[in-house]
Amino acid sequence: MSTPEPAMSFFSDTTPKPGDVTEVRPGVFWLRMALPMAGLDHINLYFLKDGDGFTVIDTGLGWHEAKQVWNQVFEKQMNGAQVKKVICTHLHPDHAGLAGWICRKFDAPLLMSRAEYFLCRVLAADTGKPAPREGIRFYTRAGLNDEQIENYKSRFGGFGKAISPMPDGYFRLKDGDTVMIDGRDWQVIIGTGHSPEHVCLFNPELNLVLSGDQILPSISSNVGVWPTEPEANPVEDWIASCERFIKALPKDVLVLPAHGIPFVGAHARLKKLIHHHERSLSRLLAFCQTPRGVIETFPILFKRKIGDGTRLMAVGEAIGHLNCLMQRGQMRRSLNEKGQYLYQSIKTGQTG
Repeated sequence: MSTPEPAMSFFSDTTPKPGDVTEVRPGVFWLRMALPMAGLDHINLYFLKDGDGFTVIDTGLGWHEAKQVWNQVFEKQMNGAQVKKVICTHLHPDHAGLAGWICRKFDAPLLMSRAEYFLCRVLAADTGKPAPREGIRFYTRAGLNDEQIENYKSRFGGFGKAISPMPDGYFRLKDGDTVMIDGRDWQVIIGTGHSPEHVCLFNPELNLVLSGDQILPSISSNVGVWPTEPEANPVEDWIASCERFIKALPKDVLVLPAHGIPFVGAHARLKKLIHHHERSLSRLLAFCQTPRGVIETFPILFKRKIGDGTRLMAVGEAIGHLNCLMQRGQMRRSLNEKGQYLYQSIKTGQTG
């Protein structure tokens, strides 16, 4: 009989206020930063003592309020010391938004994985450009109506507005690398699914992992498909990453996530995340016994109502699960007379 996973336990029973700094281990500081986003009002950023200076892990969104908070931290908590390096777990603006600003301010190097750095630069370069036909085709086939397609067009190219210009050079992080911070080796573990090459940092001595969005305590990271790679299978990537992290991390590791409260219980949480996606896949299989469009699957996958602010992410996550089922050989796809995709489960013994 297998031993049940221990329940999750949290570092704190109270939620810090935006701008608060908490020392979670000697020399390891947690900064709670506000976000101007519906449904996601904060991000956790971290900075670590590094000799006579500090290393910053993720930077927050590229807006003026975040700069004000960081300037206070530089002055008070860091006592005017140098930021020696900036590490971004992945490309999303709430993580990499101020990387360029901090790097230039301190003439500090940026450390990222290759796919995250270059995709960040590509997305920023879309600023001011019209929505591409590939994107319009993608969302049309997903079932968006004319008004929703116009909304997509109006929002396209906004990524670059949420970040400061990235440095023109970086230092690449790869799975299995180590990063020296204050005399300690931090192991680089790469996760996929939420983003292409998400960097997590694990230190065995402190039994601590900086997990970014790869392991969150209470919400599931978006695992979706985007027009740039419409046949991607991020859900399978995500499940495989969760399984890898179970093997790579101790059961009692303290997880410092990008959202929520730091916690112990990584294995239990990772297994729950795997179960969540496998259950969603099973529900989709049952629902798609008759042909269904992407939008029709929303009530099967999401508990909340999907509005304009979250529709594109919801489309991406739905297609992510449908693509996973297709690549497992359990789903087929066709186009209807409107040029929209329909998905139908393949019964056991069927082909095609």
